[in-house]
Amino acid sequence: MIAIGRLRRRVAIERPAGTPDGAGGTRDGWTAVATVWAAIEPLGAGEAMVAGRLDGVASHRVAVRFRADVAGGDRIVAGARVFRVLAAYDADERRRHLVCVCEEEGR
Repeated sequence: MIAIGRLRRRVAIERPAGTPDGAGGTRDGWTAVATVWAAIEPLGAGEAMVAGRLDGVASHRVAVRFRADVAGGDRIVAGARVFRVLAAYDADERRRHLVCVCEEEGR
């Protein structure tokens, strides 16, 4: 169970959205779904091959009040930090909290 006092970071949940580019195609972008309170907890860090080079990867757990519309592929933005959601699950199966396993982008 997650104590309500731990949800002290204001974050935006965003979903991929294509916008028209004026030439018949779409441009990749993000649209805000909600702004919520969250607890962000680092899980660890390591290295991974990204685009043919070694890059640092930081993983985090982000907890929010339960929402049924968050899934892998979404992202969570906390100020200048961006977390890519890998998976989201109901922490205690009582629809009280949602835990998102994330990787921080740009680290």
